[in-house]
Amino acid sequence: MAKKVTKIGVLTSGGDSPGMNAAVRAVVRTGIYHGLEVYGIMRGYSGMIENDIFKMESRSVANIIQRGGTVLKCARSKSFFEPEGRKTAYENLKSHGIDGLVVIGGDGSFRGALKFSNEYDIPCIGIPGTIDKDIAGSDFTIGFDTAVNTAVEAIDKIRDTADAHDRLFIVEVMGRDAGYIALHSGIATGAENILIPETKTDIEELINSLTEKEKRRKLVNLVVVAEGDEFGGANEIAKIIKERLPNADTRVAILGHIQRGGSPTCLDRLIASRMGYHAVESLMEGRHNVMVGIVNNKLAYTPLNLAVKAKQKISKEWMKIVKILAS
Repeated sequence: MAKKVTKIGVLTSGGDSPGMNAAVRAVVRTGIYHGLEVYGIMRGYSGMIENDIFKMESRSVANIIQRGGTVLKCARSKSFFEPEGRKTAYENLKSHGIDGLVVIGGDGSFRGALKFSNEYDIPCIGIPGTIDKDIAGSDFTIGFDTAVNTAVEAIDKIRDTADAHDRLFIVEVMGRDAGYIALHSGIATGAENILIPETKTDIEELINSLTEKEKRRKLVNLVVVAEGDEFGGANEIAKIIKERLPNADTRVAILGHIQRGGSPTCLDRLIASRMGYHAVESLMEGRHNVMVGIVNNKLAYTPLNLAVKAKQKISKEWMKIVKILAS
């Protein structure tokens, strides 16, 4: 028999993503609805170690669903990956009577939750909160839709000025290990080339493609590159292009952290609310160490150990679409 959960903690960990507040709100209000006590843990695992834990009421999450970032703050904690740090965290949770955790974050956050839960037998439910959309077991991660729409809006504006001056723009978007933001924003803005970590960058093919377009007098070109591309991002790609195509009027734009901020889209608010609700339901039903995801518009539960080992894979069909539509 699974232990009955009576007091739950909720934290946001790793990098922030728009929609985390909506997920926190859903966890708090669903927990209270079911008669549970809900505690907010500040700054992720760091706050757990420092005992920065407080009881939350329904009004604690009023007027936050539309806000970016996270009211619980985010942090990455090296101490939590040491046995002493986890022991201190456990003692702090027990001092509040917390017997279940909802962890909103990415794969690093889930690794920490899994290790902690296995050591101290506290059930953890993961909610995928990352702009990178790189966690297996869910078609959506909280924050991706907002981030990619922010990128699309920025790239559309860049295309306007590129068109006015007949320029080639190399636009760098976030994605150290995953190219989903680059892929989706690149397709949506009609980029001529998209460079992502998941596929090998053929620099000769890129140069040949731009050379062919130059011959056709197609002087306005967009190359969208994920920051984790093997050549090192937009500045490195631009350096190579300037050497090989000296006549091209080349500029670089690095979008950076604007992709993390801003009011979450309707989709991010909806999936965050849905996942937060089901995370609490999962704890009450006795689920242990699973991630709540959405697959084909249905709730799906993936064991945390599988969610952190597997990555979303980008299909070859997407890359074929890019090539055909950019020709």
